[in-house]
Amino acid sequence: MSTASASASGAPADAGDLFLTFEIDGGLFGARVSDVHDVFAIQSTTPVPLARPDVAGLLNLRGRIVTAIDSRVRLGHPRRQGGYQGAMAIGVERDGESYGLIVDRVSEVLRLEPGRFEDNPVNLDARWREVSRGVCQLHDRLLVAIDIDRMIDAPAAADAGFGAAA
Repeated sequence: MSTASASASGAPADAGDLFLTFEIDGGLFGARVSDVHDVFAIQSTTPVPLARPDVAGLLNLRGRIVTAIDSRVRLGHPRRQGGYQGAMAIGVERDGESYGLIVDRVSEVLRLEPGRFEDNPVNLDARWREVSRGVCQLHDRLLVAIDIDRMIDAPAAADAGFGAAA
């Protein structure tokens, strides 16, 4: 992973300008580094009866109980083929609780100037739009900046009838 440690003026980079980039079902997403607690590979999950469809289960991360959220299901995509073992997760803390957002691949850390972001395009999928802070054009790809709080709190697409089969 690469990061830039200083701005063009030589001042230290603001963590709010640093984004951890990752992929979910072919889409490129980013989360502010300041919102990310850690990144880890999933060893195993324990199902939670009657949980929201996007809750993949619970896992133990260094003695902490972590609620694993399937980002694919959250955004209306089918579940990962072959289960979650070996998948990557982005660890976040909210209101004293630990969450792991399961993603397909973690890419790199990029410094993105706030002025590079644009409002969500009108044709952005509604499920993506509800968790997006905006978009940024990177060379040949569009990065969707994720609002971690909305990703955790918002109801899963599966709750709205868009869910994928387990």
